[in-house]
Amino acid sequence: MNERIHEAIAQLTAEIQAHQTDDGSFHFCFENSLITDANMILLLQTFTKETEIIKRLCARLSSLQNEQGYWKLYADDEGNLSATIEAVFALLYAGYYTSDDLRIKKAKAFIRKHGGLNRAHSMTKITLAIHGQYPWPNLFHLPVHIILLPPCSPISFFDFSSYARVHMAPILLLSDQPFVMKNKQIPDMSDCFIREDQELLPEESRSLLTSVQDAVKSLAGLPHKLYLLSRQRLLTYMLQRIESDGTLYSYFSSTFYMIYALVSCGYQKHDPIIKKAIEGLIQHACSTERGLHIQNSPSDIWDTALLSHALQAQPASDVPLHETESFLLKHQQTKFGDWMVDTNHTEPGGWGFSKSNSIHPDVDDSTAALRALRKDPTLQSHYTRGLKWVLAMQNDDGGWPAFEKGKTNPLMKFVPMDGAESASIDPSTADLTGRTLEFLGTDARFPLTEPRVQRALNWLRSHQEKDGSWYGRWGITYIYGTWAALTGMRAVGVSKDDRSIKRGVHFIESIQNEDGGWGESCKSDQEKIYIPLGDSTLSQTSWALDALMAVYERRVPSIDRGIACLLRKLEEKDWTYEYPTGAGLPGNFYIYYHSYNYIWPLLVFKKYLSL
Repeated sequence: MNERIHEAIAQLTAEIQAHQTDDGSFHFCFENSLITDANMILLLQTFTKETEIIKRLCARLSSLQNEQGYWKLYADDEGNLSATIEAVFALLYAGYYTSDDLRIKKAKAFIRKHGGLNRAHSMTKITLAIHGQYPWPNLFHLPVHIILLPPCSPISFFDFSSYARVHMAPILLLSDQPFVMKNKQIPDMSDCFIREDQELLPEESRSLLTSVQDAVKSLAGLPHKLYLLSRQRLLTYMLQRIESDGTLYSYFSSTFYMIYALVSCGYQKHDPIIKKAIEGLIQHACSTERGLHIQNSPSDIWDTALLSHALQAQPASDVPLHETESFLLKHQQTKFGDWMVDTNHTEPGGWGFSKSNSIHPDVDDSTAALRALRKDPTLQSHYTRGLKWVLAMQNDDGGWPAFEKGKTNPLMKFVPMDGAESASIDPSTADLTGRTLEFLGTDARFPLTEPRVQRALNWLRSHQEKDGSWYGRWGITYIYGTWAALTGMRAVGVSKDDRSIKRGVHFIESIQNEDGGWGESCKSDQEKIYIPLGDSTLSQTSWALDALMAVYERRVPSIDRGIACLLRKLEEKDWTYEYPTGAGLPGNFYIYYHSYNYIWPLLVFKKYLSL
């Protein structure tokens, strides 16, 4: 089997090199759910004459429709209501289909059968409301004044996670007026709106909104001046976080809402800020098997850091990495961002997800970049800055968040928005905590007795599930979290005989497929329980193998079977090759990282050969 592994490594390495650009970075597609394609069609149809891009996006979107009329987010999805609404609305708006087309009729029948526009995700409803297809008053309840509330209030604007804030700012402005875009081409979706009694918000949400309103009333100042100040603060918040490419925080989704919010504030459709924002979003395009796709956030920093690390692990790699190192150094952040609110004595030093990202670093990208740079002793100052930034992000509970420390206000989950419990806060997670521990143990050489390590281990132990697994937030799901936890714990010196380790290994081995691999459905993150995919994926098989090898440190039957499966899957490239194993928002946003089918097998093969 060793010979086959060496052949697979050579093949993977050659294919990776074809994706390397002149600046040393690696460009792979970050293929996410279809909302970005649908919303890009709306933007281009409203603000530009980019007919060729619209046609290409429509062609791909149309090709993704199921024969039963719906669109779905992953292969074993039984149809997604919000995705179907978004696709239908975009295709009709672009004139790609008319309401009389059979494909649209079937899609609308699916929409009505599953509750109509009323049952769509909040973000889908907001897009519909912007275009006059859903009533604003029934949709959004927070006042613009929330940006003026002090930290002592029940909730304040900066209690929201960083990624929530850049969406909330434009949405607050849009809902406040409320704003409706006027355009004769906007299709009528009223036949999908099912009239029913207005649902009452949950008691906890109503109580929270009452508390917010009371806090607003207590603000000192004339009501109208406070109102105008609130709107100006929200506008300024957006404008100050526009990146050099014109996008807001390098996200498609936040930039999409920002563009409409600017129009609602009086900006003209051809204002330079709006024009540049759209041009920046066009640069988010990538090619897939089915055609043109708009990435929510290009993954060039993430992919480059992980691939550099994976290639450095291969002794015979001929891929030039000097320029890759320079690329990563160039994108180490030097600006203070919102993260400094809760860590104001920390210098910048992290990395972001996309190369356009200069003020929104995250822990995972930072440790990935540091892994890639650790072997060069001349980079000590860069390494030290990055390490200090990562350590400063550790939450008070001992775990690590994705972006910012301290975004854990428990009241935020009652904000009346779908997915608030996942998106409105940035709590410690098993995947971030485990992967950070793995970096600290393997690369930074932190010992088991180090206080920060002990606090992180305590957090992991207290968040292990009854079946021995850990929930992973940014990957699918229990395999991802358990892999991160086990490799992290072992890297800092936790014994393989530790009870938590044994329980985690038992979980991994208990879900091994008959073909020797591992596969978990995207449904797991919605149901909050492990749900098997019924087949094996390259990423999840690699994660499981990495975890087992970290514990056993020798070849055992479960590992040998997994490696054999990995080799077969690389040759077959069946339907699981494109299955999304990255997670964004449970039930709404998933990612097929094109780079993952290279990174994780490469790292696992290297470790297996060393056993």
